[in-house]
Amino acid sequence: MRLARVVGSVVSTRKHRALEGAKLLLAQPVDQRGADTGVVQLAVDAVGAGYGELVLVVLEGRAAGAALGQPGAPVDSAIVGIVDPRDGLTSDG
Repeated sequence: MRLARVVGSVVSTRKHRALEGAKLLLAQPVDQRGADTGVVQLAVDAVGAGYGELVLVVLEGRAAGAALGQPGAPVDSAIVGIVDPRDGLTSDG
């Protein structure tokens, strides 16, 4: 699992049928202080995350597909949680 910040969304005119209706977001991995680490990745949103929110991303295909309720879906990463900024983790560090 990785901590990330939602930095954008992706619009797809065609998707695998297991992903129809799923929201695709761009997630920037961050450290515990909110500083960018690594490259932006595409993740399927399983929790209704929005732009700028700190989120938890699973990177394992099986766990990502299960988070969507689609165990066989062709998914490498999924957003499975939104971090409450009142817990001390914010995008401004």
